[in-house]
Amino acid sequence: MPATAACASLRSAAYRRREPERTLLYRTVQTHLATWLALQEDGAGACAPAVIERVLRQHSPGAREAPRLGAVIFIHRFGALLNTHLHFHCVVVDGVFEVDAEGGAAFHSASGLDAAASGEVQTAVRRRLLRSAQRRGLLSAGDAQGMAEWEHSGGFSVDAEVRIEAHEREGLERLLRYCARPAFALDRLREIDPERLVYESVKPGPGGSVSLMLTPMQLLDRLAALIPPPRKHRHRYYGVLAPNSPLREAVTALAQPAEIVAAPAPVEPMPPEAVSAEPLHRQAARYVWALLLARIYEVLPLLCPQCGREMKIIAFITEGPAIGQILGHLGEPTSPPRLMPARGPPLWEMQDNAPGEIDLQAQPAPDYEFDQRIAW
Repeated sequence: MPATAACASLRSAAYRRREPERTLLYRTVQTHLATWLALQEDGAGACAPAVIERVLRQHSPGAREAPRLGAVIFIHRFGALLNTHLHFHCVVVDGVFEVDAEGGAAFHSASGLDAAASGEVQTAVRRRLLRSAQRRGLLSAGDAQGMAEWEHSGGFSVDAEVRIEAHEREGLERLLRYCARPAFALDRLREIDPERLVYESVKPGPGGSVSLMLTPMQLLDRLAALIPPPRKHRHRYYGVLAPNSPLREAVTALAQPAEIVAAPAPVEPMPPEAVSAEPLHRQAARYVWALLLARIYEVLPLLCPQCGREMKIIAFITEGPAIGQILGHLGEPTSPPRLMPARGPPLWEMQDNAPGEIDLQAQPAPDYEFDQRIAW
């Protein structure tokens, strides 16, 4: 789509609230969360980027002894069908950076990154991970030695076949979108009836199936297992891209500035004394921030949906009463919908049954018919 057409479509769109409470996932959680919570009452070593950096140094001609890599690591704990599957997606710059004579960043491109180099990384990661698991008491010495001698790399694999050139910005964006995708896609969940849900996947899951039938309780079980630990980031930056790296600002300044699309309406220029001496990469980052919001809400955030002129931020409202009055004036809800109460009687009252004889999906028939589906 041409840039002008994309800009025109964004101008014609006005911001509208997404209304997540109308989705199937929200209704499922609202109806069954209390019951699921009631049932629940019953009851890593050296990091891989260091290895990657060493291999890149060996394959980067002209680099000295103190260059650093740049990498973004995406930690995935899920598979195609909401199954637990821990793996990593690593976006690594194929080269190393070092400080040049002027205090900036110099890049040395890597060459000869073949299957042998990937195999070296794979072997080192397997050895260090098994050693770390043994040191933490997760594996015995015999089990770790046995896993190290397994065939087919002992269950560890490194795939480095995807390579994006520096000028392929669209390809890089698709790659990053794939790596940063969430564990759950709402459009793949559909309802057969109130007690049967189907989650579909584009790629085959365990056993080669592309769909999974779940009860609401099983869906909550799988979603709960995929929630990452608190205060643990799923996206991590290494080397020169780390937040505290002294070369981060110089490296990001090497990136080509984004191609700025002309505004639909002329904006009055600011007086010269009001213009701050801001670096170009800071200005580009500010513009990219606005484009990211436009991708999420499908409307440019600083353009008026009525006249098309640029808007200015005049205040940030954080007071609860004022926010409630504004939402009430706009006709938006000021409180979340209430959760459905837990359905009883709870299964733990059946003390006469052995644990293996309890059917987790069995519930006694109610004395009267009650439609628990939400009518919006």
